[in-house]
Amino acid sequence: MASRGMDVHHGLSGNRRVEVVRGDRRIVAERGGRGYVQRPYRYGGREYAHRTYYYHGRAYDHFYHGYPYHGVYVQMYTPAFYYRPAFYGWAYNPWVAPVPYAWGWAGNPWYGYYGAYFTPYPVYPSASVWLTDYMISTTLMAAYQARVDAAAVAAGAAAAQAQPAPAPDAVALTPEVKNMIAEEVKRQLAVANAESQAAAQNAAPNPALSGVQAMLSDNVQHVFVAGRDVDVVDAAGAECAISEGDALQLKGPPAAGATAATLVVLSSKGGPECKGGATVTVQVADLQDMQNHMRETIDQGMSELQTKQGKGGLPTLPASAAAQPVKAAFAADAPGPEQDVATQISQQTQEADKAEQEVLSQALQGPGSAPAAGSDQGTAAPPAEFDPLGKSVDEITAMFGQPKNILDLGPKKIFVYKDMKVTFKAGKVTDVQ
Repeated sequence: MASRGMDVHHGLSGNRRVEVVRGDRRIVAERGGRGYVQRPYRYGGREYAHRTYYYHGRAYDHFYHGYPYHGVYVQMYTPAFYYRPAFYGWAYNPWVAPVPYAWGWAGNPWYGYYGAYFTPYPVYPSASVWLTDYMISTTLMAAYQARVDAAAVAAGAAAAQAQPAPAPDAVALTPEVKNMIAEEVKRQLAVANAESQAAAQNAAPNPALSGVQAMLSDNVQHVFVAGRDVDVVDAAGAECAISEGDALQLKGPPAAGATAATLVVLSSKGGPECKGGATVTVQVADLQDMQNHMRETIDQGMSELQTKQGKGGLPTLPASAAAQPVKAAFAADAPGPEQDVATQISQQTQEADKAEQEVLSQALQGPGSAPAAGSDQGTAAPPAEFDPLGKSVDEITAMFGQPKNILDLGPKKIFVYKDMKVTFKAGKVTDVQ
């Protein structure tokens, strides 16, 4: 819906993501009322992005440093706080002895829903392993809540609780895959430790050392965990979905100048998702988002570890690692978070709903629609609850008539009407623009 100044994407997973740029603000809204508002600012001659996120009634902010890579401009997470090197060392290295830990998830709906997909470690030999379960559980918890919130908007709170069972072709996070993720967590802890020492000297963020740029060029088969739903393309050229909590492994560095990389799907929740073991192509910007998600969640987990150290079986921190984190100079000088972020996201969601209805209404005025009684336009407007997603080719052509043109992209077909484009995947509508 470029003519309306917004980009609306309906993913294979059923989620809708709306993006719009207004002046220096970028607003992103997803179903369920979550999203963020981003504004740029400069510090020390360098440009940063300040995002105020809104999720389930809570607002929080993160910072990013943009950089170009292979012609694509991506945003790298830049921590606002850094810990003492001793704390990173304590989190990186093994503890004296493995410890059990009671997470308290029993009875939580998200844990029951993903019980066949995710199993926590029985004991924790190091903070990096504990952080692995913290990151995965936090991600799955958010994914489940987003499903519930989105269903509540569409069908009411009671229906929202009746979540469908996970697909039978799901591929779980095995202990081997989780160990690979734990090794990646250690690598990201080492990156944060190096950054903390550079930040103490007010050095600029360096994507060649900290961003996905480094991960794509160091000949390490890095593991990524999706922090949001992403549509990708598999080796056969078919589109499939990656959803929150899925794990992927880099196969090798991308070709010179490439804007995407090849990865293998290590875990999958089945259904419309990419199958376990599939080879997929993922855009560099999406990989940077995945690394951002891992680092953001690790930082949250580090705060939890510092707060809970010595409790629930967790080891006590040595005195050298117990100091409070230090705020980075660029963050201390940053403008405050957006005060009305929830309102802006809600307003953008409503505008996207209205724009989609307008597009459908205009399309129904065109050739091929049945005339409505007493209508000078030759067709009736669609009912307010009309939703094209999931409709078949026959249903769309019965409503709108034959398109002016059909773009055949193999597994994806686009029907081009006078004022509308309808995208089909596997014979069903997945996007309308």
